[in-house]
Amino acid sequence: MRAAYYERQGSAQEVLTVGELPDPEPGTGEVRVRMMFSGINPSDIKTRTGFGGKAMPFPLIVPHQDGAGIIDAVGPGVPETRVGERVWIYMAQWGRAFGTAAEFVVVPSVQAVGLADNVSFEIGASLGVPAMTAHRCLFADGDLRGKRVLIQGGAGAVGNAAILLAKWAGAWVAATVSREEQSEIAQQAGADIILNRHVEDVAQAVRLATSGHGVDRIVDVDISANIDAAISCLARDGVVSAYSTESPQAKLAIPFFPALLGGFSFRFVYVYTMPEAAMRQAANEVSACAASGAYTPKIAKTYSLEAVTEAHELQESGKAVGKILVRLADRSR
Repeated sequence: MRAAYYERQGSAQEVLTVGELPDPEPGTGEVRVRMMFSGINPSDIKTRTGFGGKAMPFPLIVPHQDGAGIIDAVGPGVPETRVGERVWIYMAQWGRAFGTAAEFVVVPSVQAVGLADNVSFEIGASLGVPAMTAHRCLFADGDLRGKRVLIQGGAGAVGNAAILLAKWAGAWVAATVSREEQSEIAQQAGADIILNRHVEDVAQAVRLATSGHGVDRIVDVDISANIDAAISCLARDGVVSAYSTESPQAKLAIPFFPALLGGFSFRFVYVYTMPEAAMRQAANEVSACAASGAYTPKIAKTYSLEAVTEAHELQESGKAVGKILVRLADRSR
């Protein structure tokens, strides 16, 4: 099979290679998926570059956790009826050497989730890490119908997913962005109000928009930088869910007394270590949202497998607005 891979950590130009690798075969409880699209996430870049001093977990890595395709083989213990099924994949490379940046990938059957016929493979490859992370941030503390939500970083992959899922679930949503083109993405996703965090006082605007009530949930891309806004925006017993950081050395200083008086809770979400029950719930509800037509993520750009280095460089640049995909096949349906 054709695949992208690297054998040492470093820059995309230095270490990424596209070449031939043996076709994988599914083992017990596994399926093999013929890939259509592979999705890139910041965590893929962090693994390749050794973010936080993490060493290579395997001598050769085929990157990417997310993707979509068609099951073409199953291992012992998996019903043959799964062959031919359209699926989206999550956490393909977690604890494994081979991810989705290849013509074929083998994953545990449960991690190949049925993709409705009305959902494109491009959307399927855009689910995975962003949608599962957003789901946990939003729903770990109960139903959202009638709730108010603030999403810090509403144009990023997780932020965009959080807007889409929160609106699907019946919430009122405020989203922050940092530049004009991001406002369009948040608006298209359905945010009720959009705030430029560099220009507007986020806490004041949220309090005004909610008649002083504040928000019940915050999904935050950088809580260490946004803690003061979070304390000011939260309603009584509100919850902040933080899922990312710009630095592995980042520290969080929480103003104790305001947090105490407000009864606030702080949740930290790392998709790869979510409880199994939360993963199953997220997979089921993300699939339902996509099948309903409500999950319409922004696709920033699609690259061929041969151009995977450029795809990684765009992801790493921080300039992309939306999900970056790698095409593994000529057809998208």
